[in-house]
Amino acid sequence: MTVTRNLLKRRIAVARGLEPGDVVLKHCRIVDVYTQTIRTGDIVIVDGIIAGVGGPYEGQEVIDAHGAYAAPGLIESHIHIESSYVSPEEFGRLVVPLGTTTIVADPHEIVNVCGLAGLRYMMEAAEKTALDVRFMVPSCVPATPFDHSGAVLEADDMKAPLADDRVLGVGEFMNCPGILNGDDAVLDKLVAAYEAKKPIDGHSPGVTGKDLQAYASAQIRTDHECFTLDDVEARLQAGMYVMLRNGSACHDLPNLVRAVTPANLRRFLLCSDDLHPKTIFEKGHLNEHLRLCVAAGLSPEAAITMATLNAADCYHFDDRGALAPGRRADIVLFEDLKDFKALATFIGGRKIAEKGQYLPPFTRADYRTVGSSVCIAGFSEEKLVMHLTSERVRTIDILPGGVVTEKGEALIQRDDCGDFVYDPQADIIKVAVVERHHGTGCVGLGLLRGYGLERGAVAVSVAHDSHNIIVAGANNKDMVVAVKALEGQKGGMAIVLDGTVLASIPLPIAGLMSDQPAAAVDAAMDELYAKAHHILGVSADVDVIMTLCFMSLPVIPKLKLLDTGLFDVEAFDFVPVELD
Repeated sequence: MTVTRNLLKRRIAVARGLEPGDVVLKHCRIVDVYTQTIRTGDIVIVDGIIAGVGGPYEGQEVIDAHGAYAAPGLIESHIHIESSYVSPEEFGRLVVPLGTTTIVADPHEIVNVCGLAGLRYMMEAAEKTALDVRFMVPSCVPATPFDHSGAVLEADDMKAPLADDRVLGVGEFMNCPGILNGDDAVLDKLVAAYEAKKPIDGHSPGVTGKDLQAYASAQIRTDHECFTLDDVEARLQAGMYVMLRNGSACHDLPNLVRAVTPANLRRFLLCSDDLHPKTIFEKGHLNEHLRLCVAAGLSPEAAITMATLNAADCYHFDDRGALAPGRRADIVLFEDLKDFKALATFIGGRKIAEKGQYLPPFTRADYRTVGSSVCIAGFSEEKLVMHLTSERVRTIDILPGGVVTEKGEALIQRDDCGDFVYDPQADIIKVAVVERHHGTGCVGLGLLRGYGLERGAVAVSVAHDSHNIIVAGANNKDMVVAVKALEGQKGGMAIVLDGTVLASIPLPIAGLMSDQPAAAVDAAMDELYAKAHHILGVSADVDVIMTLCFMSLPVIPKLKLLDTGLFDVEAFDFVPVELD
């Protein structure tokens, strides 16, 4: 909104108490992120802006907070909306009632599938929600040059989006080797960000010492891939913001929050990265992060600062992040500062949610331009035969609680063709990645340990970051049926036993997101998960879908599977399944 002289005169008059504001929140306990204190008072709003804090003030509309805690609207510093399996409009309807008012979204997933058409769709869909969604243009499309994604984004392709005011900066720069090795095409992307004067998010798991110094010297601002307290300290010393992540797959925050001190508090942000509806319905969004921070011993004021003012400073949201005169009236009223139950959420001075309900009318954007890309060529049961030359093999070993995998070794059984034979006594199954964008016919094959599946197959078209189809199973026939089911429903999820689809969830928006309400997606996932655990035998401590989604991500250690073969992330090269 353009501030005119008359608007400014009215704001000043309201702040001085000479005129009533548009809205006044009375009897609040105000969380002051500047002074790390809580005081009582009123908040008066005019034209969507906070005119005064303290008071007493009056307004044309009076809302009695009855002693609720007023905090700045929460700011999510890094998330992939696509990983919620719902569209941006639906995502807004989910998280705004929990106190979230702004998110920094990296549409890395849909851009890997659909290119810049995916970014345009996400921005159009975001206009349909009151949630303020700011986008980063993905930096790594594809994430690596080693597999097939749906699109390629070079530096020149990024320049137009970076000139758009709705685009905040450049998304997580996963190609650390490209930066460290001075790859021209990679450096050109950094230069495009510099020229646009926009920030660059980071992604540097396992990078230490001089390599980290070099990475930070490229003006990488943040990192959400810290696994240890030493990782945190190194990035703080390098001048980076550290994002404390707590999502559906990665739960680093409870461990890493121990690194936060009064001296370094202002260098931490809160993020989810990947979050699906089940987690949101059961635990919440950033309000859950706040609960975890306070449970770990952090003061509520400090926790809220990381979720508001710090994110605003990092991303130059100069109009929000605090409850102070002149700031945008993004406000959440919490019942208390332990459980952080949101009573009401205001965005730009307008009440958007109350008692868990999203108030504005809901409309959905047209997604036909990003209709599912599922183009499978030449796929058959023969494509799943491994033709192994040795019984001694490498296995992708699942590690609980995250997306990092271990390099395993095992002795397995083979049939007359050299194909892997499932052994019920060993927790090892076949996994395949089927290229689904260009009909190349590429199928990568590997062995997965720790998933727990005892029979049947599970397939999903969400597989970070190139989002080919990934399928795991105890036999080839069910794996084929599962892949064909996804082809027929234009992407999504499916579980199969004895040639019958037991449960499926279509994801027609780029094979990544549903066009249904989040509650319907959640209910369908409940059914699919229950059958996967109880009928197929997937381990109770394994996330049926999310675990598979990350088995093909070649920028997270240590061993992953691409449609082009088994990939050693540490060596940054392909390796054979056989060890001999």
